[in-house]
This record gives sequence, C-alpha cells and structure tokens, in this order.
Amino acid sequence: MRAAPALPISRPLAGGPSLTRSVAVLGGGVLLLAVVLVAAVGLGSVGIGLDQTARILAHRLLGLPIDASWSPAAETIIFDLRLPRVLTAMLVGGGLGVAGTVFQALLRNPMADPYLIGTAAGASLGAVAGIVAPLLLPALALGATTAWWGIGMVQVLAFAGGLLTVLLVYTVARGAGGVQVVTLLLTGYAVSSILAAAVALLMFLSGRALGAIFAWLMGSLAGASWSALAFAAPLVLLSAALLLLRWRRLNVLLLGEAAAAHLGLDIEREKLVLTALATLATSAAVAVSGTIGFVGLVVPHLLRLAIGPDHRLLLPASFLLGAALLAAADLGARLAGGIPVGIVTALLGAPFFLWLLRRSRAARLAA
Repeated sequence: MRAAPALPISRPLAGGPSLTRSVAVLGGGVLLLAVVLVAAVGLGSVGIGLDQTARILAHRLLGLPIDASWSPAAETIIFDLRLPRVLTAMLVGGGLGVAGTVFQALLRNPMADPYLIGTAAGASLGAVAGIVAPLLLPALALGATTAWWGIGMVQVLAFAGGLLTVLLVYTVARGAGGVQVVTLLLTGYAVSSILAAAVALLMFLSGRALGAIFAWLMGSLAGASWSALAFAAPLVLLSAALLLLRWRRLNVLLLGEAAAAHLGLDIEREKLVLTALATLATSAAVAVSGTIGFVGLVVPHLLRLAIGPDHRLLLPASFLLGAALLAAADLGARLAGGIPVGIVTALLGAPFFLWLLRRSRAARLAA
C-alpha cells in the first residue's frame, strides 16, 4: 500500500497560534531574557549598579555612543568574568529546553527530558575519564589542563561521550520494524546503568580528583569562558535552528505514528534526525556545564500547558524560557555562596516533578 503524499505536512496545522499571541509570547520571552541578563551580570559579590551594567552592555555590545563613566575594573568584571558565564547559562538552558521539547514530542511522554536515553550518562563517563586519566596514566597528559581548540579535554570527552552513547542506544534499540519508543527507553536505561557503574568505579579510583568529579556531576558554570562558549554556541544554536525548521513534522508526530505515516511522514527517518539534533544540542550543553537537571523537563511541560502544543511557538519559547530560567538559577547559586547550579535547579524542579506525577495519576483516575 502506497503512503499518502507528503503535501499535508508542508502546511501549518489548523488552529495554530495567532500572530498577536506569538508576538506576545516571544516578545515577553525576549524581554524576560534581557532583564535576567542585566540582573545576572550586575549582581554578585562585587555589586555593580543595574543602570551602570545596562550602560556598559549597551556600549560594548550595541556600540551605542555612551560616555564611559564607569571604572575599568567594573568593565573587566562584567566582560571577562560574568558575561561569559551568564551567556553560557542562557545557551545551556535554551539548548536543554529545546531538546526537552523535542524528546517529549518524539517519545509522546510529558515526563521525558534530554537525558532520558543516555546522554547524561555518556557525557558523565567521558568527563570523569578526562578528570581521572592523568592520575591513573600520567603519560597520557590528558585531563582538565589539556586544551584542544581552546577548551579542556574534559569538555571534549564529555561531548563525545554523550553523542556516542545515544548512537549506541539507538543502534541497539533499532529492530527490523524500526525503533519502538518502549525499546528505546529500556535500552537507554540499561546502557545508562552500565555507564553509571563505570563512573562509580572511576570515582572509587580517583583519589584527590573526587572533588572535581562531584563538581562536574552536580552541574556548574563556574568554569565558563569565552572559548568554551565559542565551542558550544554554534552546535547548540545550529541544532535549535534545524529543529525549529522541523516544527511541522513534530506537530504531525503528536498525532501518533500511524496517523503521521498516513500523512506521508517517513517516521523512522524523522525519529533519527530529531534524536540526532536534540542529542547534539544536549551534548554540547552538557560538555560546558556538567549535568544540570530538570530544565529540559520543567520548561517544555509548563509551556505546553500554557501556550499549547504547536511547536512553531513552543520551540522558540522553550529556548527563551530555558535560557532565562538557568541564568536566574545560576545567579541564585552565585549569591548563595557559589554552590553548583545543578543543586538549585534540582530544588526547583523536583517539587514540580512530584506535582506532575500527582497530576498524571489524577488524570488517569478521572479517565
């Protein structure tokens, strides 16, 4: 039986968001992001007025002709220390928000997150191996002090570990009839468990590097730099842009695989492309920040409840809100004494996850 032509999925689905609503949502997201940017750059152990911070940013970033009435020290603090960290937080939060949106649609599970099929486990193993390797085999001269392309070897191994793990999971889960969602989830869980055991073994052998391992596993932006940002930004932004271009296909997938195939969508090819792009964004984000949880779960789910499931609006809104949320959480982590930002997101996200479980159970009982 021949599949129907792909013409229906080339048009927007009926009942999409209006122009007014889209402008309101995305305009509000951009405004929120700008406010968080100024606040996160201006606040810290050395206080710089928000007005002065906004003027410095406008002068340096936008080239506006503003008299430099601030001190060179304030400009150095903002541009060399805080701005790369805040922009990295926004990049990571936006990437995780978009990836979480895609995995929730792809797996048709509102409790899916970007780490569900092994990205975090593979990245963790790669990063921990990069930290421990110079202690176990000094002749390799690998580790956090070795830099390729301006970033540390730990980041390179974390990025490669996330990509290779998802490739392994996808290959193992693929059968004659394609990749089934349940098989993909179970394979991801099994592979993640094996990799977690390997991480635990390396932690046992790590000795004095245990503190650095814990800091990476808890997620931190303390090591953010312009070079790391330059490595991750093209990967995350390109992946997010390509995913946004596939918003129609994501909308069709929400109808179910049978209905999507009837509309002419190549289901298995689309699964592979979406998984690859979402994993690329997640791996690049995790490589420069460590494993920061709940952002990719909370942001897409809240927005799906608030603005609906249409991905032409949901994807960019998830990027903006994810960026603002993680930058604000990192500001709170800095003001709390420099604790890892992953602790802050866990404290915010875990109660939401419990509420989500209760809400899902109530919905099943009502049905």
